[in-house]
Amino acid sequence: MRTELIEWLAGQLLARGWSLVTAESCTGGLIGSELTNMSGSSEWYLGGVIAYSNALKQDLLGVPGPVLQEHGAVSRATVLAMAEGAASRLGAQCAVAVSGIAGPTGGTEEKPVGTVWVAWVTPDTRDAEQFLFDGDRIDIKRQSALAAIAGFSSRMD
Repeated sequence: MRTELIEWLAGQLLARGWSLVTAESCTGGLIGSELTNMSGSSEWYLGGVIAYSNALKQDLLGVPGPVLQEHGAVSRATVLAMAEGAASRLGAQCAVAVSGIAGPTGGTEEKPVGTVWVAWVTPDTRDAEQFLFDGDRIDIKRQSALAAIAGFSSRMD
């Protein structure tokens, strides 16, 4: 993970007096791990939730059951609900959420392995983007974490 990117994000958050939380599924805590590799990250990163199961997405993050049933865990609606729930329940102004199919199993024709949705919530933004990453499971997780952190650059300028 590029240190400069995390340093930039930290600077943006600190300058605004905002804090960040994470809601991770397919990345399994990798985003939080990368963020906390930076000394002083406790000034702006509060922590996160690894909600791998749909039950935890509902119970811990408040994702509505009908959203999961209608759209599935890997969807725009779900990651937006995850991010909003994380920000609200964990007391931060900003959140990033990720849910995807890291493989090698689990993919479908509609949602192949490598399909990942990322959502960003700030006081000024509510957005989500779909990605299709290549590689093995670890590659997809790493690319997802990088996209999640890098995605703030166009949403905080």
